[in-house]
Amino acid sequence: MDLGLNGRTALVFGAGGGLGGAIARTLAAEGMNVAAAVHREESASEFEGDNFLPLVWDLAEPAVIEGNIAAIGKRFGAVDVLVNNTGGPPPTPALGQDPELWERSFNSMVLSVIRITDRLVPAMRERKFGRVITSTSSGVVAPISNLGISNALRSSLVGWSKTLAREVASDGVTVNVVLPGRIATKRITFLDEQRAKREGRPVQEIVAGSAASIPVGRYGTPQEYADVVAFLASLRASYVTGSILRVDGGMIPSI
Repeated sequence: MDLGLNGRTALVFGAGGGLGGAIARTLAAEGMNVAAAVHREESASEFEGDNFLPLVWDLAEPAVIEGNIAAIGKRFGAVDVLVNNTGGPPPTPALGQDPELWERSFNSMVLSVIRITDRLVPAMRERKFGRVITSTSSGVVAPISNLGISNALRSSLVGWSKTLAREVASDGVTVNVVLPGRIATKRITFLDEQRAKREGRPVQEIVAGSAASIPVGRYGTPQEYADVVAFLASLRASYVTGSILRVDGGMIPSI
């Protein structure tokens, strides 16, 4: 299937991580020019080739937005596909967290996404084509224990995304949310290790129990997640907007 992405430009955040990296490489394999936004300089070296532009981009710093978008424009032109994929806060209960932690997490996980989307979507509307894809967490559907900040802040992105989708749909811009289940990334490994320490159990036991709770019987791969994002980015998904797509192997129990 031709996804119709050849020659278009994508901006992918979190490209230094498992999910973001898989998304960036998959879109590039479809012929896209990809601005791969990473948090650390050492991650930039992972993206080499004429159709990659690695950018060190701290989402907590709004001052870098204009300069980085200008760099993308100079190299590739306007952004057609925006993949909002931010890191998560530390595992915490909902009660008793420092307000400064809430504020920092909101600025980097939510407000940064809104700022960048606001900056890029007007040009998408003018061109009558655009994709805004926001990766969140299964916690927005079924809150995850000890991820109080993540559950709350990522849920706010779902409401924002649904509202935005209605505002821009008539201009050929789609806006969707993708939820990962247990995808085998460093973040999931970290969360499994934290749970093992908290419960005084071997991490292998935690992983086996989690896998057993998933109907397909295993964790997903970053590539399986990236393939869904690539479809949402494509011309073939022009009638999919305002949706939440779960890539979870059937894990999330709710309808």
